[in-house]
Amino acid sequence: MHCRETLDFDWAEITRLNDVTPFGAGFTLKHVIEKGRLLHMTIPMPRQLRMFDHIEDQYKVWALVRYVRPVPPAVDQGPSFEVGVAFVGKHPPRSYDDDPAKRYEIANSATEQGPGEDADQMLGPFGSTEREYTRHSIPVEILLEALDEKGVVVYSESTVTESISPKGATLFTSLTIAEGRFVRLSSQQYNMTVFAAVRSSSKGADGIGRIHVEFIDREWPL
Repeated sequence: MHCRETLDFDWAEITRLNDVTPFGAGFTLKHVIEKGRLLHMTIPMPRQLRMFDHIEDQYKVWALVRYVRPVPPAVDQGPSFEVGVAFVGKHPPRSYDDDPAKRYEIANSATEQGPGEDADQMLGPFGSTEREYTRHSIPVEILLEALDEKGVVVYSESTVTESISPKGATLFTSLTIAEGRFVRLSSQQYNMTVFAAVRSSSKGADGIGRIHVEFIDREWPL
Protein backbone atom coordinates (compact mmCIF):
# COMPACT_ATOMS: atom_id res chain seq x y z
CA MET A 1 0.00 0.00 0.00
CA HIS A 2 1.52 3.30 -1.07
CA CYS A 3 0.15 6.82 -0.54
CA ARG A 4 1.50 10.19 -1.64
CA GLU A 5 0.09 12.84 0.66
CA THR A 6 1.89 15.62 -1.23
CA LEU A 7 4.51 15.94 -3.96
CA ASP A 8 7.24 15.72 -1.30
CA PHE A 9 5.80 13.28 1.24
CA ASP A 10 4.65 9.69 0.96
CA TRP A 11 4.33 6.53 3.02
CA ALA A 12 3.88 2.80 2.58
CA GLU A 13 2.18 0.21 4.75
CA ILE A 14 1.77 -3.55 4.61
CA THR A 15 -1.64 -4.78 5.67
CA ARG A 16 -3.98 -7.74 5.24
CA LEU A 17 -7.13 -7.61 3.13
CA ASN A 18 -10.35 -8.30 5.01
CA ASP A 19 -12.28 -8.82 1.77
CA VAL A 20 -11.67 -8.40 -1.95
CA THR A 21 -13.64 -8.49 -5.20
CA PRO A 22 -12.71 -7.61 -8.79
CA PHE A 23 -13.98 -4.08 -8.05
CA GLY A 24 -12.53 -3.24 -4.62
CA ALA A 25 -11.28 -4.31 -1.21
CA GLY A 26 -11.50 -3.65 2.50
CA PHE A 27 -8.62 -3.54 4.98
CA THR A 28 -7.28 -1.78 8.06
CA LEU A 29 -4.54 0.89 8.05
CA LYS A 30 -2.47 2.40 10.83
CA HIS A 31 -1.89 5.51 8.73
CA VAL A 32 -4.69 8.04 8.50
CA ILE A 33 -6.34 8.46 5.10
CA GLU A 34 -9.45 10.26 3.87
CA LYS A 35 -12.29 9.62 1.47
CA GLY A 36 -11.46 10.59 -2.10
CA ARG A 37 -7.69 9.97 -1.96
CA LEU A 38 -5.87 7.53 -4.23
CA LEU A 39 -3.75 4.59 -3.05
CA HIS A 40 -1.47 2.36 -5.13
CA MET A 41 -1.87 -1.26 -4.10
CA THR A 42 0.25 -4.33 -4.82
CA ILE A 43 -1.77 -7.49 -4.11
CA PRO A 44 -1.25 -11.25 -4.57
CA MET A 45 -4.66 -11.21 -6.25
CA PRO A 46 -6.20 -14.45 -7.60
CA ARG A 47 -5.96 -14.20 -11.37
CA GLN A 48 -9.64 -14.99 -11.89
CA LEU A 49 -10.51 -11.80 -10.01
CA ARG A 50 -8.21 -9.50 -11.98
CA MET A 51 -9.31 -7.06 -14.66
CA PHE A 52 -5.81 -6.84 -16.22
CA ASP A 53 -2.23 -8.17 -15.75
CA HIS A 54 -3.42 -11.77 -15.57
CA ILE A 55 0.06 -13.23 -16.04
CA GLU A 56 1.89 -11.02 -13.51
CA ASP A 57 2.82 -12.39 -10.08
CA GLN A 58 1.47 -9.31 -8.32
CA TYR A 59 -1.61 -7.27 -9.17
CA LYS A 60 -0.76 -3.56 -9.13
CA VAL A 61 -3.85 -1.40 -9.14
CA TRP A 62 -4.86 2.14 -8.22
CA ALA A 63 -7.65 2.37 -5.69
CA LEU A 64 -9.98 5.16 -4.62
CA VAL A 65 -10.81 5.46 -0.92
CA ARG A 66 -14.61 5.27 -0.61
CA TYR A 67 -14.97 5.21 3.17
CA VAL A 68 -12.87 5.51 6.33
CA ARG A 69 -13.95 4.53 9.84
CA PRO A 70 -11.76 4.88 12.95
CA VAL A 71 -11.33 1.64 14.89
CA PRO A 72 -11.35 1.90 18.70
CA PRO A 73 -7.70 1.31 19.68
CA ALA A 74 -6.73 -1.64 21.84
CA VAL A 75 -4.73 -1.05 25.01
CA ASP A 76 -1.20 0.27 24.29
CA GLN A 77 -1.88 0.45 20.54
CA GLY A 78 -2.04 3.43 18.26
CA PRO A 79 -4.95 4.49 16.06
CA SER A 80 -6.15 2.42 13.14
CA PHE A 81 -8.73 2.93 10.43
CA GLU A 82 -11.07 0.58 8.59
CA VAL A 83 -10.85 1.48 4.90
CA GLY A 84 -12.85 0.51 1.85
CA VAL A 85 -11.60 1.18 -1.67
CA ALA A 86 -12.77 0.85 -5.25
CA PHE A 87 -10.25 -0.26 -7.86
CA VAL A 88 -10.03 2.35 -10.62
CA GLY A 89 -7.28 1.31 -13.02
CA LYS A 90 -3.77 0.24 -13.88
CA HIS A 91 -2.58 3.84 -14.25
CA PRO A 92 -3.48 6.93 -12.16
CA PRO A 93 -5.40 9.85 -13.65
CA ARG A 94 -3.31 12.39 -15.52
CA SER A 95 -3.88 15.04 -12.82
CA TYR A 96 -2.36 12.85 -10.10
CA ASP A 97 1.30 13.60 -10.86
CA ASP A 98 0.71 17.34 -10.51
CA ASP A 99 -1.43 17.07 -7.37
CA PRO A 100 -1.36 13.75 -5.48
CA ALA A 101 -3.53 15.29 -2.72
CA LYS A 102 -6.41 15.82 -5.16
CA ARG A 103 -9.60 13.99 -4.25
CA TYR A 104 -11.87 12.12 -6.67
CA GLU A 105 -15.20 10.32 -6.91
CA ILE A 106 -16.40 7.50 -9.10
CA ALA A 107 -17.91 9.11 -12.20
CA ASN A 108 -21.59 8.49 -12.88
CA SER A 109 -20.69 7.05 -16.27
CA ALA A 110 -18.48 4.41 -14.61
CA THR A 111 -20.92 2.93 -12.10
CA GLU A 112 -21.19 -0.37 -13.98
CA GLN A 113 -17.70 -0.74 -15.42
CA GLY A 114 -14.69 -2.25 -13.73
CA PRO A 115 -11.15 -0.92 -13.53
CA GLY A 116 -9.23 -0.86 -16.79
CA GLU A 117 -6.00 0.61 -18.04
CA ASP A 118 -6.82 4.27 -17.46
CA ALA A 119 -8.28 5.58 -14.18
CA ASP A 120 -9.44 8.77 -15.95
CA GLN A 121 -12.31 6.74 -17.40
CA MET A 122 -13.67 5.97 -13.94
CA LEU A 123 -12.97 9.12 -11.94
CA GLY A 124 -14.63 12.49 -11.63
CA PRO A 125 -14.02 15.54 -9.43
CA PHE A 126 -14.69 15.20 -5.72
CA GLY A 127 -17.77 17.03 -4.51
CA SER A 128 -18.51 17.10 -0.79
CA THR A 129 -22.09 16.24 0.14
CA GLU A 130 -21.63 17.56 3.66
CA ARG A 131 -23.62 20.66 4.58
CA GLU A 132 -21.75 23.80 5.52
CA TYR A 133 -21.21 24.62 9.18
CA THR A 134 -20.79 28.08 10.64
CA ARG A 135 -17.33 28.58 12.14
CA HIS A 136 -17.20 30.13 15.58
CA SER A 137 -14.44 32.43 16.83
CA ILE A 138 -13.59 30.23 19.79
CA PRO A 139 -9.95 29.94 20.98
CA VAL A 140 -9.46 26.24 21.72
CA GLU A 141 -6.01 25.19 22.96
CA ILE A 142 -4.64 22.56 20.59
CA LEU A 143 -1.56 20.38 20.36
CA LEU A 144 -0.76 20.25 16.63
CA GLU A 145 1.36 17.28 15.53
CA ALA A 146 2.76 16.32 12.13
CA LEU A 147 3.75 12.69 11.58
CA ASP A 148 6.47 11.15 9.45
CA GLU A 149 6.07 8.23 7.05
CA LYS A 150 6.20 5.77 9.98
CA GLY A 151 3.56 7.60 11.98
CA VAL A 152 6.06 9.10 14.43
CA VAL A 153 5.68 12.73 15.51
CA VAL A 154 8.37 14.80 13.76
CA TYR A 155 7.31 18.22 14.96
CA SER A 156 4.60 19.63 17.16
CA GLU A 157 3.33 22.95 18.43
CA SER A 158 0.96 24.12 21.14
CA THR A 159 -1.40 26.61 19.56
CA VAL A 160 -5.00 27.84 19.57
CA THR A 161 -7.80 27.94 17.03
CA GLU A 162 -8.82 31.21 15.44
CA SER A 163 -12.16 29.68 14.46
CA ILE A 164 -13.71 26.22 14.64
CA SER A 165 -16.78 24.29 13.49
CA PRO A 166 -17.82 20.64 13.81
CA LYS A 167 -16.09 19.95 10.46
CA GLY A 168 -12.90 21.99 10.55
CA ALA A 169 -10.84 24.80 12.02
CA THR A 170 -8.34 27.57 11.40
CA LEU A 171 -5.29 27.38 13.64
CA PHE A 172 -2.48 29.83 14.29
CA THR A 173 0.89 28.20 13.58
CA SER A 174 4.55 28.96 13.02
CA LEU A 175 5.00 25.59 11.27
CA THR A 176 5.08 25.11 7.52
CA ILE A 177 2.74 22.24 6.66
CA ALA A 178 1.93 21.58 3.01
CA GLU A 179 -1.59 21.41 1.67
CA GLY A 180 -2.68 17.78 1.58
CA ARG A 181 -0.76 16.64 4.65
CA PHE A 182 -2.54 14.90 7.51
CA VAL A 183 -2.05 16.18 11.06
CA ARG A 184 -3.14 15.11 14.53
CA LEU A 185 -4.91 17.59 16.81
CA SER A 186 -5.34 17.01 20.56
CA SER A 187 -7.28 19.04 23.11
CA GLN A 188 -7.09 18.54 26.86
CA GLN A 189 -10.05 20.89 27.25
CA TYR A 190 -12.28 18.61 25.17
CA ASN A 191 -10.39 15.41 26.09
CA MET A 192 -10.20 14.28 22.47
CA THR A 193 -7.89 13.73 19.53
CA VAL A 194 -8.84 14.10 15.87
CA PHE A 195 -7.02 13.70 12.58
CA ALA A 196 -7.34 16.41 9.97
CA ALA A 197 -6.27 17.21 6.41
CA VAL A 198 -4.60 20.53 5.69
CA ARG A 199 -6.64 22.27 3.00
CA SER A 200 -4.71 25.55 2.77
CA SER A 201 -2.48 27.99 4.62
CA SER A 202 -2.41 31.76 4.84
CA LYS A 203 -0.91 34.68 6.71
CA GLY A 204 -3.13 37.30 8.31
CA ALA A 205 -2.71 41.07 8.42
CA ASP A 206 -1.06 40.52 11.81
CA GLY A 207 1.73 38.58 10.08
CA ILE A 208 0.88 35.33 11.89
CA GLY A 209 0.61 32.13 9.87
CA ARG A 210 -2.52 30.02 9.82
CA ILE A 211 -3.54 26.62 8.50
CA HIS A 212 -7.06 25.69 7.53
CA VAL A 213 -7.92 22.06 8.23
CA GLU A 214 -10.84 19.69 7.74
CA PHE A 215 -11.47 16.99 10.34
CA ILE A 216 -11.37 13.46 8.93
CA ASP A 217 -12.36 10.88 11.49
CA ARG A 218 -14.96 12.68 13.61
CA GLU A 219 -16.74 15.96 14.20
CA TRP A 220 -15.72 18.45 16.88
CA PRO A 221 -18.33 18.56 19.66
CA LEU A 222 -19.41 22.20 19.73
